[in-house]
Amino acid sequence: MKYLIVFLCFAFAKALTAQEQPVDSLIRVTAGYQTIDEAVLPDAVIYSKDNARRVVVNHRGIEMTCDRAVLYQKDNFLRAVGNVIMKQGDSITMTCNYAEYNGNTQLAFASEKVNMITPDTRLTTDTLFFNRIKQQAYYRSGGTVRDSASTLTSRVGRFYVQEQKYRFIDDVVVTNPEYTINSNHLDFYEENGHAFMYGPSTITGKTSKVYCERGFYDTRGDTGYFVKNSRIDYNTRTITGDSLYFSRPRNFASATNNIVVTDTINNSIIKGHYAEVYRDKDSVMITKRPLAITIEQQDSVYMTANKLIVTGPKDNRFVRGYNDVRLFKTDLSGKCDSITTRQSTGLTKMIRKPILWSGKSQMTGDSIFLQSNVKTEKLDSLRVFYNAFIIDQDSSGGFNQIKGKELTGFFKNNELDKVFLNKNVENLIYSRNDKQELIGINKGTSGTMEIEFEDKAISIIAPADNSEDILYPPKELPENARTLRGFNWRGDERLITKADLFKGKKPPVLTKIKGIPLPELDEGFFDEEDGKLNENSVLQNGELENRIENQSKELQQPSGEENNGN
Repeated sequence: MKYLIVFLCFAFAKALTAQEQPVDSLIRVTAGYQTIDEAVLPDAVIYSKDNARRVVVNHRGIEMTCDRAVLYQKDNFLRAVGNVIMKQGDSITMTCNYAEYNGNTQLAFASEKVNMITPDTRLTTDTLFFNRIKQQAYYRSGGTVRDSASTLTSRVGRFYVQEQKYRFIDDVVVTNPEYTINSNHLDFYEENGHAFMYGPSTITGKTSKVYCERGFYDTRGDTGYFVKNSRIDYNTRTITGDSLYFSRPRNFASATNNIVVTDTINNSIIKGHYAEVYRDKDSVMITKRPLAITIEQQDSVYMTANKLIVTGPKDNRFVRGYNDVRLFKTDLSGKCDSITTRQSTGLTKMIRKPILWSGKSQMTGDSIFLQSNVKTEKLDSLRVFYNAFIIDQDSSGGFNQIKGKELTGFFKNNELDKVFLNKNVENLIYSRNDKQELIGINKGTSGTMEIEFEDKAISIIAPADNSEDILYPPKELPENARTLRGFNWRGDERLITKADLFKGKKPPVLTKIKGIPLPELDEGFFDEEDGKLNENSVLQNGELENRIENQSKELQQPSGEENNGN
């Protein structure tokens, strides 16, 4: 009696377990006529289409139609042949010529002209795996995805149904009428057309080329954001920086932090920490500690300001600087409020409170124009308009001073050689004998004056046109009479080295870069159960093994990497 009770309890528990199993756990075929051929296909039922209907298969929310199906009821496994169509609600439709489906693992395999269609994209490939439990599709023999804007190809790809995301690995190419993207790893969101690139990637268009090792691109809006070793080749300019933004419809690019803009035609470089580039206007605006470098064979010119703007076509560039402009060359330096340089003519205009230092000589005036020889790249001449004033400190501590209405100077080997002053010329010169002993202080006036320089200092002074000079013994000329009206010595501001370009300026506060985090590493697509192939499958042992070589090098980096764009 005791054994009978135990048996009944066991039978009752087994009946309860059977009732708990989902009613659609088994593959069901609801249309098509069936045949059984134990000699050819034992333990299988063959379903074929008739004149009225094709074969219809259902299992847990999917519906499959085909011309012919072979159902292995014992293994809950099905093979479908001929015009196979598999639908999962309204989200996915898959078509092919051959398919297999395992009702226990819910793993589908499709081959021969496979198409997977979603509301926004169409995937075409030779072979495709679809894991309905994970809601992921996977190919590794090459595939093509088309959406409304672009065509994407890769050797390996995975589609995440819930995220509506494709992950493309190895030989990724995105083709658009306006550009082409090449990458080793790209994540693409089908709903909005957003693409995230990891590893070396390029975006090549008709007028620009972008390189990055981590970046984002809106394939439908044609805008992008790039970090980590980013570069934009834009016309004749190359732009690098910690963070780059690019808009193709606006022909616009901007860069943030540690920027370098290289002009390959005019041999110039601009550095700074924020820049805007407009291709249509052929212009660059740069702020936050900007520095323009004009590379010349003899001696490069360095310029900084609060804001620098470069405009104009490649053969006629304009460089403009605004507010606290500083200029440095080995034998020449200066300051002013604003400056303009036209590279085609070699003319530089220093406006508002300009000052130049050539050797030991300081020159000021209402405005100063510098002329370079565009062929030799050497300084040719300078003009000082109105209130021209030259000051040269004497070894005694006093100051040689010459002033006039206008000044014209000429350079020799980039050093100031001769200067001519015109109209209302005044001078105060410390006179010395051949032994450089001070013999007096000369004060005088004239209509014009010629000055020659030697070893970067005033050597010979030749007044002309009604000159009147008086040589005072040093003791007879009081200190308050040893300066001319308008005297303003600014020797402490002189730029002696390139480092003085930023002397006294606070370093800029750099913008915090919003990085692009690395993607999470994919787990293997195939589970352990998937690897147990049904003996009636056309697949071979090992074809459901996860292959580490399908992971890109970038994906092997730790997922906790700093999100700083570096």
